[in-house]
Amino acid sequence: MRVINLGKYKKILKICVAIVLIFGIGVFAMSKTFAMQHYYEVDFATGIVTADLLNVRSGPSTEYDVIAQVRKNEYIRIFAGIGSWYIVQIEGDYIGAVSQKYVKPIYPSNNNSGGSNSGNAMSAALTPDEQEVFDLVNQQRVSNGLSALKVDAEVQRVAKIKAQDMVSSNYFSHNSPTYGSPFDMLNSFKVSYKTAAENIAGNSSNPAAVNAWMNSAGHKANILNGSYNNTGIGVVSSPSYGKIYVQMFIGK
Repeated sequence: MRVINLGKYKKILKICVAIVLIFGIGVFAMSKTFAMQHYYEVDFATGIVTADLLNVRSGPSTEYDVIAQVRKNEYIRIFAGIGSWYIVQIEGDYIGAVSQKYVKPIYPSNNNSGGSNSGNAMSAALTPDEQEVFDLVNQQRVSNGLSALKVDAEVQRVAKIKAQDMVSSNYFSHNSPTYGSPFDMLNSFKVSYKTAAENIAGNSSNPAAVNAWMNSAGHKANILNGSYNNTGIGVVSSPSYGKIYVQMFIGK
């Protein structure tokens, strides 16, 4: 009868298992890290979602898990690009990756040259509702001998977030339970200003919302205040009011 040296075979088996494990771990690590190389800088910091519902994934591929979702016309902060994906931060402090196909870049207003105050150069930053409110407010200013407001990309972002916060947290107030006063919010989002104000409204019609502001002494005073030269407007659908409107004004 042949005697088998079990100790020798166990030793060989352990070596084989170790090789397989090392190889397997190496392949796994390569598969997980290969796609995470070659980051590149982007020349903007904010984007607006164009898809009805955008998946935020844990990595730059559809093979990664969905960790959150962002709805159409919501704003996201963009840190970098990687392939055809952006690395982003969204509400709730989620960090993840989204496909570039469904995000429209918003470039800072100071990148736009020329002296026009019409805001056309920044129209890409506004939804159709926000653009109409912006135009209606500027019509009121121009007809009263004032210069038209310009859209500031960061103020626009803050106004949109405030409008969404009002809907999500179900309140109607200048003071947010999440962000505090409009001034607190502008400060926390690192917006520089000399003077600032905020108008809010709940309405189903854009012209009606602006008319309501013009029929209110305090809101009208903000619209016709010559010390304000930049603005941001957020319009978000609301189950209670039809739409929630937030317009923030700043003077630089």
